[in-house]
Amino acid sequence: MDLLNRSLNKSVILKLRSKREIRGILRSYDPHLNLFLEDAELLPTEEEQGEELGTIILRGDNVVLISPVPTRGKEEQQSQ
Repeated sequence: MDLLNRSLNKSVILKLRSKREIRGILRSYDPHLNLFLEDAELLPTEEEQGEELGTIILRGDNVVLISPVPTRGKEEQQSQ
């Protein structure tokens, strides 16, 4: 839960049970890991094109993995 708190109002990537991936800004979540995302987009795969989703609520039991999107400053600092 600490990672989720640090990821609030930041961009995250979600992997879903359906093998799809969604990127969006995490605005809030609840104890069941239901997620409220803004500026969400379905990331393209080999089979499907990407799609803008806008503001969504995602049921927590569909989520397999939540990852913060690395910021450019952190990547540059780690490579030095």
